[in-house]
Amino acid sequence: MRRTFTAEEKASVFELWKNGTGFSEIANILGSKPGTIFTMLRDTGGIKPHERKRAVAHLTLSEREEIRAGLSAKMSIRAIATALNRSPSTISREVQRNRGRRYYKAVDANNRANRMAKRPKPCLLDQNLPLR
Repeated sequence: MRRTFTAEEKASVFELWKNGTGFSEIANILGSKPGTIFTMLRDTGGIKPHERKRAVAHLTLSEREEIRAGLSAKMSIRAIATALNRSPSTISREVQRNRGRRYYKAVDANNRANRMAKRPKPCLLDQNLPLR
């Protein structure tokens, strides 16, 4: 089974690495394998990534929970939108992109939104050859 780290554990990995602690020692502290620590650090170049901040316009987990509760209570999309002070089209798109009225799950929808926000962005030097 794949080992997942909490936000605090990830922060401690980068802090320990910054202080000169090796892969094996970090792995022992966190009860993980050195290869897992190596992969985490390799993926970010050994630099702690910035914390992601969601824009105010995006739906929050609590709003997604309200959508799920509204769908379970057989409320209309417009009634849910009015309760959340959102556009009906926003609620409709959210429900449709996350398995529809019958199978909508707030946590899955929130995780998907976070995952989709982390899209790969090409480096400026890769896009513009004269800059090389």
